[in-house]
Amino acid sequence: MEAKSGQQNEYEQVREDLRRLQEDMAKLTRSVAEGQKNNISHLRRESREAFDQVKRRGDEALDRAKDVSGKAVENVEHKIEERPFLSIVLMFLAGLLVGRLLDR
Repeated sequence: MEAKSGQQNEYEQVREDLRRLQEDMAKLTRSVAEGQKNNISHLRRESREAFDQVKRRGDEALDRAKDVSGKAVENVEHKIEERPFLSIVLMFLAGLLVGRLLDR
């Protein structure tokens, strides 16, 4: 009878250990899932910040390029206004040169 009672106690102990193990696994799974959600949220936030920073830098570079090209166009216009005949001759010669190169 004692052997049967001892086996019953061991069975109950194993059963209780399995229940605790199951609870621990559920807690661990929830903890890992929550950690991953936090990591993903953090990565999204960082990627948005990086994208915004790159976009700002791109916009600044585009603005600088527009300013520089605008100044270059103004300089060319000014040179043409200063010496219109020379500008026409240079354009004619450039056209001849390009025509020769394209004929080959």
